[in-house]
Amino acid sequence: MNTQLIENFPADHKAGFVSIVGKPNVGKSTLMNQLVGERLSIITSKAQTTRHRIMGILNGTHQGQEFQLVYSDTPGIIKPIYKLHESMMSFVRGSIEDADVVLFVTDIFEQHDENDVIERLQKSEVPILLIINKIDQAIQAQVIEKIAYWQEHFKAQEIIPISALNGFNIDHVFDSIFSRLPQHPPYFPKDELTDKPERFFASEIIREKIFLNYKKEVPYSSEVIITGFKEKEDIIVVQAEILVERATQRAILLGEGGKMIKKTGIMAREELERFFGKKVFLEQFVKVEPDWRQKERMLKRLGYDE
Repeated sequence: MNTQLIENFPADHKAGFVSIVGKPNVGKSTLMNQLVGERLSIITSKAQTTRHRIMGILNGTHQGQEFQLVYSDTPGIIKPIYKLHESMMSFVRGSIEDADVVLFVTDIFEQHDENDVIERLQKSEVPILLIINKIDQAIQAQVIEKIAYWQEHFKAQEIIPISALNGFNIDHVFDSIFSRLPQHPPYFPKDELTDKPERFFASEIIREKIFLNYKKEVPYSSEVIITGFKEKEDIIVVQAEILVERATQRAILLGEGGKMIKKTGIMAREELERFFGKKVFLEQFVKVEPDWRQKERMLKRLGYDE
């Protein structure tokens, strides 16, 4: 990891990497956004929406000690089908290796099929906090039963039931992370919020709107490349290329008379303006790139080669 230590900080300054791992759709992105206090990760009801490892950086003072927490929201752990999936899983492996603390997120409805996650975590010597999410959708007896199951089947330093959506028990999660952080100078400048560039978040916001507006395979077969990002005094001009694998998917994305792509563009522009706090002019182009999820050259261009 290319991080440089920042000097001139108190000797008791705490800093560390916290990796958030688990199956798709258990609420990892919602939890990270609660912990960082910014909307950095895509949040939709569809699985596999986070494809990259996204870092959110939190600086502050807690119990009289200055700290820097570097959170990694990772792709949901799946069995790879495409080369794209293999790249996604390499982000997960890397984040577990880098971590000072791991948050293993499951939820109240999981059917205990996380063996592939558990196998990977049991080999790790890093402190693991097991987070049971979505307890707002359960009765107390279900929560007690789920805690008992995990106490029997997984060796975690602590099991914490939460509702990431409602912010319930998030303070407890933070305290548990903080108590396990090593004393260390900050890894990033204190004014940084994330290690990702603005172009990355522009592409993620557009991709989220594709997930919200289209069904079946189209969102999973699409990728967004920001080909232009010019920040002027009063406006940001964004040009985006949307890749799909087949001409039929391109037709679905565009919609009759271009209605669907226009709707998606309006939603994306409004979200971009909220995120960047500035007027945005957005241009979108849809391009067919057959089997891009299997092409190493394309995956490298899209940033899946970390």
